[in-house]
Amino acid sequence: MYDVVIIGAGTAGLSAAIYAKRAGKSVMVLEEAYYGGQIVNTPHVENYPGIKEISGFDFATGIYEQAVELGTEIVFAKAEEIRNTDTGKEILAGGVTYPCKSIILATGSKNRPLGLEHERELTGKGISYCATCDGAFFKGKTVAVFGGGNTAVADALYLSDTCETVYLIHRRNEFRAEKELQQRLSGRKNIVSLMEKRVTALFGNDSLTGIEIEDVVTGEKTELKTDGLFVAIGRMPDNYRFENVVELDKNGYIMAGEDCKTKTGGIFAAGDCRTKQVRQLTTAAADGAIAALAACEYVG
Repeated sequence: MYDVVIIGAGTAGLSAAIYAKRAGKSVMVLEEAYYGGQIVNTPHVENYPGIKEISGFDFATGIYEQAVELGTEIVFAKAEEIRNTDTGKEILAGGVTYPCKSIILATGSKNRPLGLEHERELTGKGISYCATCDGAFFKGKTVAVFGGGNTAVADALYLSDTCETVYLIHRRNEFRAEKELQQRLSGRKNIVSLMEKRVTALFGNDSLTGIEIEDVVTGEKTELKTDGLFVAIGRMPDNYRFENVVELDKNGYIMAGEDCKTKTGGIFAAGDCRTKQVRQLTTAAADGAIAALAACEYVG
């Protein structure tokens, strides 16, 4: 019977593990993929207080090692279901049932797909959702990035170091990325910004050969030859397997306030998976601390 089980080994989940272990609780983290969450794909983290610059992988590894050294048990398995029991709660993951007194949901979010025909078949064959993971495969080639936020602009900058041409496609007339990132674009002559455009079709059989883009104002469609397409149009939660114990909003985020408490006693939500206005490393770490302390108080 664990005091606290945390679902998700991203910044929020591992921060929660650190705080719960330092409070003297027995803690297990369930992670279905890899530790670190989405930040491991970021080449440069420059907005975390006290750290001028660090790679996302190194940042995530530091938190992971800190949690493990404190005695956190890490199990790599997908949490499939949560049940309330007479003695507490239990989580079914990887065919094993884990009993616990409290749960922190820190499931983060996953890449939002385009929803276009052939997208699944061409993923890994020209379509990617991670520039730092797959950018090396496109050295000297022409690629496109679709999106206008921090991730999209950072991806374009990263790819411009090795790719011949990078098309940065955004459906609005101005980027949503931080001004500092936008300012870097002007110094990259091989980045071509295509504003008020969206991707509407994918071409290629064994691999991506091009994309169709549509002008959102005029409706005019043109074909763009490209060897790769990096999709950076945001992320979406994956919480529906837990809707029997937590309330979700219309977009699938867990309804929880700044106290990280859900509708079910002893179940808390931390990080990008919950309803909130700002989703950053700092707010994920803060959520982890708040949720952990709340869980420790609940356990007693």
